[in-house]
Amino acid sequence: MGSSRPRLQAGSLWSPAGTDTFAIERGLMAQGYHLVAGLDEVGRGPLAGPVVAACVVLPAGGDPSPYLDSKKLSATARNRLFERLMTSGALIGHAEVDHAAIDRLNILQASLLAMKLAAEKLARLPDYLLVDGTFPVPLALPQQTLVKGESRSASIAAASIVAKVLRDQLMDRFHQQFPEYNFQQHKGYPTRAHREAIARCGPCPIHRRSFRGVREFVTGHGDGP
Repeated sequence: MGSSRPRLQAGSLWSPAGTDTFAIERGLMAQGYHLVAGLDEVGRGPLAGPVVAACVVLPAGGDPSPYLDSKKLSATARNRLFERLMTSGALIGHAEVDHAAIDRLNILQASLLAMKLAAEKLARLPDYLLVDGTFPVPLALPQQTLVKGESRSASIAAASIVAKVLRDQLMDRFHQQFPEYNFQQHKGYPTRAHREAIARCGPCPIHRRSFRGVREFVTGHGDGP
């Protein structure tokens, strides 16, 4: 991780929900950071499937106001905004880290790795990263973490939409392979129906064997803490 992480002046990264969610990006661009990217991931909580991250640089002349936290949008609205992003001129990178790597690294490190890979997949490396959450990404780039960043930065919100739509699409495909778990409905999250399916059928190849709710059903593993 780079040591150069310049911070803006006090208060300049504060953008409450419902106000101008492109103010942070605009302020950074005024300081000379031309490509300001938002980074977010989806899939830390599920018992199955990958964690997916996206990195988005919104076009400076576009309208960022429609891009909201993906969790606050319906599936229809997310898909519509996803298609809009694909044709908006935004720079978009995305990456996934699979269940096996999550078990090997732990979910936090896998999430940070997915965000790093997503940023590296942009057509041009960004000048500055706005990262959702509290942990910086292991890249030697100026960056700032933002708690509840999807509500404060349109770029992060856009990244959350891309990551959510792409992960949902992956889980829909896994549903075709493993229909007994109904991934199409819960996307791998620990719903009651999903837990009951694991108890009934055992884990399938994409289940995260290090997670409580799965590891209890893996041969040779106890309940653990």
